[in-house]
Amino acid sequence: MISIIVAYTKNYAIGRNNQLLFHISADLKRFKALTTGNTVVMGRKTFESLPKGALPNRQNIVISHADNHFENTDSAHSLEEAIMLSKNDNIFIIGGGSIYKEAFDMADSLRITEINAVVEDADTFFPEVSADEWEIVEASDWTTDEKSNVEYRFVDYRRK
Repeated sequence: MISIIVAYTKNYAIGRNNQLLFHISADLKRFKALTTGNTVVMGRKTFESLPKGALPNRQNIVISHADNHFENTDSAHSLEEAIMLSKNDNIFIIGGGSIYKEAFDMADSLRITEINAVVEDADTFFPEVSADEWEIVEASDWTTDEKSNVEYRFVDYRRK
């Protein structure tokens, strides 16, 4: 199964200057819980933005058009190659923007953290999620993060 995991705002903003827009503790914990033991696929810039390099207890696959090789990762030149390299049945696409766009049509599910905010100066956006293509499987109540004071909820979608 191919899942996309992402946090986006009301205007589908996901990043600025190769960084997350918000740090929500529960979102990071959910990300870890869902992806641990599985494969995570990301672009080079997303990998380089990780503070400690490869994510532990996961197969990390980095997509790069150059012949880059990063410590504790597998390298692929395309999304299709990354999927073929996966040693797990559960593959999580974790960014960035161009990888999300490429993976959007092949994903089986979306694991979204919806953030109740608009970020006008973001430079990276997620494709719009259409009710014609996706159905909500589960949605949490809106909660406010204590540290960032931002309101968010978790929403899981599956392709219709």
